Amino acid sequence: MILVSKKALKYLGAHPYYNSLIHILLGAGLGILVTYPLIGEHPVRWAAALVGLGILGHLYPLTLKKV
Repeated sequence: MILVSKKALKYLGAHPYYNSLIHILLGAGLGILVTYPLIGEHPVRWAAALVGLGILGHLYPLTLKKV
């Protein structure tokens, strides 16, 4: 586990649906980057938005006061 805090792991372990959602967003964003010719005119924008949401989702548990 590289650069993952215990607080984030505890939160993601206790909230499996949230954990699944942020990983689906990251996977979709990376998938769009890999298959960008099939998506349309602005694949990098969609991919960046989804990957950004996934990363922000991983940072959210770090902002909580009590987990």
